[in-house]
Amino acid sequence: MSPDFLHVSRRQFFSQLGMGLGSVALSSLLARDLPAAAGGGIAPIGPHFAPKAKQVIYLHMIGAPSQLDLFDYKPVLQKHDGQKCPDELLKGKRFAFIGGEMTLAGSPYTFKKHGQSGQEMSELLPHLAGVADEICLLKGMHTHEINHAPAQMFLHSGFGQGGRPSMGAWVTYGLGSGNRDLPSYVVLLSGPPGGAGTALWGTGFLPSVHQGVQFRSTGEPVLYLNNPEGHSRADRRQVLDAVRSLNERQLGLVGDPEISTRISQYEMAYRMQASVPELMDISQEDPATLDMYGAQPGKASFANNCLLARRLVERGVRMVQLYDSDWDHHGGLDKRLRAKTKDVDQGMAALVRDLKQRGLLEETLVVWGSEFGRTPLRQGADGNGTKTAVGRDHHKDAYTMWMAGGGVKGGITHGLTDEMGFNVIEGGVHTHDLNATLLHLLGLDHERLTFRYQGRDFRLTDVHGEVVKGILA
Repeated sequence: MSPDFLHVSRRQFFSQLGMGLGSVALSSLLARDLPAAAGGGIAPIGPHFAPKAKQVIYLHMIGAPSQLDLFDYKPVLQKHDGQKCPDELLKGKRFAFIGGEMTLAGSPYTFKKHGQSGQEMSELLPHLAGVADEICLLKGMHTHEINHAPAQMFLHSGFGQGGRPSMGAWVTYGLGSGNRDLPSYVVLLSGPPGGAGTALWGTGFLPSVHQGVQFRSTGEPVLYLNNPEGHSRADRRQVLDAVRSLNERQLGLVGDPEISTRISQYEMAYRMQASVPELMDISQEDPATLDMYGAQPGKASFANNCLLARRLVERGVRMVQLYDSDWDHHGGLDKRLRAKTKDVDQGMAALVRDLKQRGLLEETLVVWGSEFGRTPLRQGADGNGTKTAVGRDHHKDAYTMWMAGGGVKGGITHGLTDEMGFNVIEGGVHTHDLNATLLHLLGLDHERLTFRYQGRDFRLTDVHGEVVKGILA
């Protein structure tokens, strides 16, 4: 063996093999076929047909509000409040924590019909009742998962475990961005994230450019966006130019589309240094608008996030998700539900009203809901088994969500549950159906919006989902 050969590095050895250059060429050719290889990682493939909506604002109440105390009034359940639940109603039912003798639980709240449409809502939602004619109530919602994190993942990714792309990632993969100075997918939190955490706005196996970007109402709007102390914007530009040059050289060598994503995201971050502070400064809004939302500049709140959501879609952001926490009311339902509805009622109603006043509601789809609903049964213990004031357990078989704008009929109720609220008996909408409908309104065919990964074509709705045509305007 030649002594010179002994000093050849592993990298040199493989590069000199007959397949070395060929493998690099092949990887480059394959990379060109990936969606992220063009346009800095965003190469939209849709819409497949004319859309009704251009953007989505998704309001997720983490923990699951009680539909029976907000939207789905049951006089028969009310009549039998406190009585033992008949065994035939419990057959085949799964509950997360509730056990022992199960008693029926009516709602203590007054329900009234509102607007010309006569939409029925609880006394806990006086502001939302004022926009009843803009809202489509989906009372036939049902899902597969019964625990929070899997159900949250199922709602937002079509799969009960991590690793799949989120709904927002699918939307931006299909439609791209409407503003080069802001992310196409923005997340706002009021309280801690859900049990599934940041996976709720993750990209799974889609190119990472479609990741949701969390904005914060107080402090630094986006973590690590500002320049380090003592460094100017010109300094940042010089560093980015040098890094870009290195990344472009590496991209030319290996053809990895994630390098293209990295280049585009660095440039986006640089532009966001100018665009984000102006966006997040809600003190620019007139006092009447701030008062309508109940928003307070400089403070973190759901109301502030609703106002920010409107400002984001005004600027062309494709997907905005608001997550509001502490809706898991196994105990202390009355006190806690009153507090939570007070937190969100004014802001979400103002969002619908404000979008309509500005001519944005027709092109903006607003979705409100959670991972599942609450039982028609009384629970008197928390998740650890400690006795508490009355609450309700998880319920996956029948619950309520609502939608407004973006091609959805306003002032209608779709779906019906039985007289006790246990099951859907008419107009059922599964989680996959909801997601298929959301994509349809954006001009995307959920069966054609696919991404090939590990030899299989994946989609948000897996192999399921039907568009809910009855709610389309």
